[in-house]
Amino acid sequence: LICIFLFANGIPAMKKIGFAEFLTGTKWKPGNNKFGIFPMILGSIYVTGGALIIGVPVGVLTSVFMARFCPEGLYKLLKPVVNLLAGIPSIVYGFFGLVVLVPFIREHFKNSNGQSILCASILLGIMILPTIIGASEPTIRAVEQSYYEGALALGATHERSVFTVVVPAAKSGILAAVILGVGRALGETMAVMMVVGNQPRVPNSILQGVRTLTTNIVMEMGYATDLHREALIATGVALFVFILLIHMIFSAMKRRTKA
Repeated sequence: LICIFLFANGIPAMKKIGFAEFLTGTKWKPGNNKFGIFPMILGSIYVTGGALIIGVPVGVLTSVFMARFCPEGLYKLLKPVVNLLAGIPSIVYGFFGLVVLVPFIREHFKNSNGQSILCASILLGIMILPTIIGASEPTIRAVEQSYYEGALALGATHERSVFTVVVPAAKSGILAAVILGVGRALGETMAVMMVVGNQPRVPNSILQGVRTLTTNIVMEMGYATDLHREALIATGVALFVFILLIHMIFSAMKRRTKA
Protein backbone atom coordinates (compact mmCIF):
# COMPACT_ATOMS: atom_id res chain seq x y z
CA LEU A 1 0.00 0.00 0.00
CA ILE A 2 2.87 2.37 0.75
CA CYS A 3 4.41 1.65 -2.66
CA ILE A 4 1.07 2.19 -4.40
CA PHE A 5 0.54 5.52 -2.62
CA LEU A 6 4.06 6.74 -3.35
CA PHE A 7 4.17 5.83 -7.02
CA ALA A 8 0.56 6.80 -7.75
CA ASN A 9 1.20 10.31 -6.45
CA GLY A 10 4.88 10.72 -7.28
CA ILE A 11 5.17 9.52 -10.88
CA PRO A 12 2.56 11.99 -12.26
CA ALA A 13 4.44 14.82 -10.55
CA MET A 14 7.70 13.70 -12.17
CA LYS A 15 5.94 13.71 -15.57
CA LYS A 16 4.66 17.25 -15.03
CA ILE A 17 8.07 18.53 -13.97
CA GLY A 18 10.04 16.33 -16.37
CA PHE A 19 12.05 13.33 -15.20
CA ALA A 20 15.38 14.83 -16.25
CA GLU A 21 14.61 18.23 -14.77
CA PHE A 22 13.41 16.67 -11.51
CA LEU A 23 16.37 14.32 -11.00
CA THR A 24 19.19 16.47 -12.41
CA GLY A 25 17.93 20.00 -11.81
CA THR A 26 19.98 22.03 -9.32
CA LYS A 27 17.31 24.59 -8.38
CA TRP A 28 14.63 23.94 -5.74
CA LYS A 29 12.36 27.00 -5.77
CA PRO A 30 8.73 25.95 -5.30
CA GLY A 31 7.55 29.55 -5.68
CA ASN A 32 8.97 29.58 -9.22
CA ASN A 33 7.87 25.99 -10.00
CA LYS A 34 11.46 24.79 -10.05
CA PHE A 35 11.78 21.35 -8.49
CA GLY A 36 15.29 19.96 -8.99
CA ILE A 37 16.35 17.46 -6.34
CA PHE A 38 19.92 16.81 -7.52
CA PRO A 39 21.42 18.87 -4.62
CA MET A 40 19.37 16.82 -2.14
CA ILE A 41 20.48 13.54 -3.74
CA LEU A 42 24.12 14.63 -3.42
CA GLY A 43 23.51 15.79 0.14
CA SER A 44 22.06 12.40 1.12
CA ILE A 45 24.98 10.57 -0.53
CA TYR A 46 27.62 12.73 1.15
CA VAL A 47 26.06 12.57 4.61
CA THR A 48 25.40 8.83 4.43
CA GLY A 49 28.86 8.11 3.02
CA GLY A 50 30.50 10.16 5.77
CA ALA A 51 28.45 8.35 8.41
CA LEU A 52 29.56 4.97 7.04
CA ILE A 53 33.22 6.02 6.97
CA ILE A 54 32.95 6.93 10.64
CA GLY A 55 30.47 4.35 11.91
CA VAL A 56 31.36 1.12 10.10
CA PRO A 57 35.01 0.72 11.29
CA VAL A 58 34.10 1.71 14.85
CA GLY A 59 31.01 -0.50 14.88
CA VAL A 60 32.67 -3.59 13.42
CA LEU A 61 35.77 -3.31 15.62
CA THR A 62 33.54 -2.83 18.67
CA SER A 63 31.61 -5.95 17.67
CA VAL A 64 34.86 -7.93 17.35
CA PHE A 65 36.00 -6.66 20.75
CA MET A 66 32.70 -7.55 22.44
CA ALA A 67 32.54 -11.00 20.85
CA ARG A 68 36.17 -12.14 21.18
CA PHE A 69 38.20 -9.86 23.45
CA CYS A 70 35.89 -8.29 26.04
CA PRO A 71 36.15 -9.52 29.66
CA GLU A 72 32.84 -10.81 31.01
CA GLY A 73 32.55 -8.08 33.62
CA LEU A 74 33.08 -5.31 31.09
CA TYR A 75 30.71 -6.99 28.62
CA LYS A 76 27.88 -6.85 31.16
CA LEU A 77 28.39 -3.09 31.27
CA LEU A 78 29.07 -2.50 27.58
CA LYS A 79 26.09 -4.44 26.19
CA PRO A 80 23.45 -2.33 28.00
CA VAL A 81 25.26 0.83 26.92
CA VAL A 82 24.98 -0.22 23.26
CA ASN A 83 21.30 -1.04 23.74
CA LEU A 84 20.79 2.33 25.40
CA LEU A 85 22.29 4.08 22.37
CA ALA A 86 19.65 2.37 20.23
CA GLY A 87 16.88 3.61 22.51
CA ILE A 88 17.81 7.30 22.57
CA PRO A 89 15.28 9.34 20.51
CA SER A 90 16.55 11.00 17.35
CA ILE A 91 15.64 14.45 18.62
CA VAL A 92 17.98 13.97 21.60
CA TYR A 93 20.83 13.09 19.24
CA GLY A 94 19.92 16.22 17.31
CA PHE A 95 20.14 18.38 20.43
CA PHE A 96 23.51 16.83 21.24
CA GLY A 97 24.75 17.65 17.76
CA LEU A 98 23.38 21.19 17.99
CA VAL A 99 24.93 22.08 21.35
CA VAL A 100 28.17 20.04 21.16
CA LEU A 101 29.20 19.15 17.61
CA VAL A 102 28.08 22.33 15.82
CA PRO A 103 30.00 24.70 18.17
CA PHE A 104 33.03 22.39 18.09
CA ILE A 105 33.19 22.43 14.28
CA ARG A 106 32.51 26.18 14.17
CA GLU A 107 35.41 26.77 16.54
CA HIS A 108 37.95 24.47 14.90
CA PHE A 109 37.05 25.02 11.24
CA LYS A 110 36.91 28.74 10.53
CA ASN A 111 35.30 28.32 7.10
CA SER A 112 32.17 26.71 8.53
CA ASN A 113 29.29 27.87 10.71
CA GLY A 114 29.17 24.37 12.20
CA GLN A 115 26.01 23.10 10.49
CA SER A 116 27.55 21.05 7.72
CA ILE A 117 28.04 17.70 6.03
CA LEU A 118 30.85 16.92 8.47
CA CYS A 119 28.67 17.55 11.52
CA ALA A 120 25.78 15.48 10.17
CA SER A 121 28.16 12.65 9.22
CA ILE A 122 29.68 12.50 12.70
CA LEU A 123 26.25 12.51 14.33
CA LEU A 124 24.88 9.83 12.00
CA GLY A 125 28.06 7.79 12.47
CA ILE A 126 27.26 7.70 16.19
CA MET A 127 23.59 6.92 15.57
CA ILE A 128 24.24 3.87 13.36
CA LEU A 129 26.67 2.29 15.84
CA PRO A 130 24.04 0.30 17.81
CA THR A 131 22.54 -0.97 14.54
CA ILE A 132 25.88 -2.21 13.23
CA ILE A 133 27.09 -3.57 16.57
CA GLY A 134 23.76 -5.26 17.33
CA ALA A 135 23.75 -7.09 13.99
CA SER A 136 27.49 -7.86 13.74
CA GLU A 137 28.25 -9.20 17.20
CA PRO A 138 25.89 -12.25 17.09
CA THR A 139 27.23 -13.09 13.63
CA ILE A 140 30.82 -13.10 14.87
CA ARG A 141 29.82 -15.20 17.90
CA ALA A 142 28.02 -17.66 15.61
CA VAL A 143 31.21 -18.61 13.72
CA GLU A 144 32.12 -22.20 14.52
CA GLN A 145 34.66 -22.48 17.30
CA SER A 146 36.58 -25.06 15.26
CA TYR A 147 37.66 -22.28 12.85
CA TYR A 148 39.28 -20.38 15.69
CA GLU A 149 40.79 -23.49 17.28
CA GLY A 150 42.17 -24.66 13.93
CA ALA A 151 43.93 -21.32 13.44
CA LEU A 152 45.44 -21.58 16.91
CA ALA A 153 46.56 -25.14 16.18
CA LEU A 154 48.41 -23.88 13.11
CA GLY A 155 50.36 -21.45 15.26
CA ALA A 156 48.38 -18.21 14.87
CA THR A 157 48.01 -15.85 17.80
CA HIS A 158 44.63 -15.05 19.31
CA GLU A 159 44.44 -11.71 17.50
CA ARG A 160 45.51 -13.17 14.15
CA SER A 161 43.03 -16.04 14.49
CA VAL A 162 40.18 -13.62 15.13
CA PHE A 163 40.97 -11.11 12.38
CA THR A 164 42.10 -13.51 9.64
CA VAL A 165 39.74 -16.44 10.24
CA VAL A 166 36.74 -15.58 12.42
CA VAL A 167 35.93 -12.13 11.02
CA PRO A 168 36.17 -13.21 7.33
CA ALA A 169 33.90 -16.17 8.14
CA ALA A 170 31.32 -13.69 9.49
CA LYS A 171 31.57 -11.17 6.64
CA SER A 172 28.13 -12.05 5.28
CA GLY A 173 26.48 -11.02 8.53
CA ILE A 174 28.73 -7.97 8.85
CA LEU A 175 27.71 -6.89 5.35
CA ALA A 176 24.06 -7.26 6.36
CA ALA A 177 24.77 -5.05 9.38
CA VAL A 178 26.30 -2.41 7.10
CA ILE A 179 23.17 -2.51 4.91
CA LEU A 180 21.02 -1.89 7.99
CA GLY A 181 23.31 0.99 8.89
CA VAL A 182 22.89 2.49 5.41
CA GLY A 183 19.12 2.27 5.75
CA ARG A 184 19.21 3.94 9.16
CA ALA A 185 21.49 6.73 7.92
CA LEU A 186 19.47 7.41 4.74
CA GLY A 187 16.16 7.42 6.58
CA GLU A 188 17.15 9.63 9.51
CA THR A 189 15.43 13.02 9.44
CA MET A 190 15.04 15.02 12.65
CA ALA A 191 18.59 14.74 13.99
CA VAL A 192 20.07 15.50 10.56
CA MET A 193 17.74 18.45 10.03
CA MET A 194 19.08 20.10 13.20
CA VAL A 195 22.75 19.98 12.21
CA VAL A 196 23.08 19.77 8.41
CA GLY A 197 22.28 23.38 7.50
CA ASN A 198 19.30 22.61 5.22
CA GLN A 199 20.56 24.56 2.21
CA PRO A 200 19.45 23.10 -1.16
CA ARG A 201 22.72 23.52 -3.04
CA VAL A 202 25.51 21.47 -4.58
CA PRO A 203 28.27 21.57 -1.93
CA ASN A 204 31.93 22.27 -2.64
CA SER A 205 33.19 21.15 0.77
CA ILE A 206 32.19 18.92 3.67
CA LEU A 207 32.17 22.08 5.80
CA GLN A 208 29.19 23.47 3.89
CA GLY A 209 25.55 22.92 4.74
CA VAL A 210 23.29 20.83 2.51
CA ARG A 211 19.75 19.49 2.48
CA THR A 212 18.99 15.77 2.31
CA LEU A 213 16.01 14.11 0.66
CA THR A 214 14.35 13.33 3.99
CA THR A 215 14.81 16.80 5.48
CA ASN A 216 13.50 18.37 2.27
CA ILE A 217 10.24 16.46 2.69
CA VAL A 218 9.73 17.15 6.40
CA MET A 219 10.58 20.86 6.16
CA GLU A 220 8.04 21.69 3.46
CA MET A 221 5.27 19.09 3.58
CA GLY A 222 3.36 20.98 6.28
CA TYR A 223 2.49 23.89 3.99
CA ALA A 224 2.94 22.42 0.49
CA THR A 225 -0.01 22.30 -1.90
CA ASP A 226 -0.73 21.17 -5.47
CA LEU A 227 2.42 20.53 -7.55
CA HIS A 228 4.70 21.42 -4.64
CA ARG A 229 3.13 18.69 -2.50
CA GLU A 230 3.29 16.21 -5.37
CA ALA A 231 6.97 17.05 -5.91
CA LEU A 232 7.68 16.26 -2.26
CA ILE A 233 5.95 12.89 -2.63
CA ALA A 234 8.03 12.34 -5.78
CA THR A 235 11.10 13.07 -3.63
CA GLY A 236 9.95 10.18 -1.42
CA VAL A 237 9.78 7.98 -4.54
CA ALA A 238 13.35 8.96 -5.43
CA LEU A 239 14.50 8.11 -1.89
CA PHE A 240 12.65 4.79 -2.02
CA VAL A 241 14.26 3.81 -5.34
CA PHE A 242 17.65 5.03 -4.10
CA ILE A 243 17.49 2.72 -1.08
CA LEU A 244 16.35 -0.19 -3.28
CA LEU A 245 19.33 0.34 -5.60
CA ILE A 246 21.74 0.33 -2.65
CA HIS A 247 20.23 -2.93 -1.36
CA MET A 248 20.53 -4.48 -4.83
CA ILE A 249 24.19 -3.46 -5.05
CA PHE A 250 24.94 -4.96 -1.64
CA SER A 251 23.03 -8.13 -2.57
CA ALA A 252 25.07 -8.46 -5.75
CA MET A 253 28.29 -8.00 -3.75
CA LYS A 254 27.10 -10.65 -1.29
CA ARG A 255 26.36 -13.16 -4.07
CA ARG A 256 29.75 -12.50 -5.66
CA THR A 257 31.46 -13.03 -2.29
CA LYS A 258 29.67 -16.36 -1.81
CA ALA A 259 30.62 -17.44 -5.33
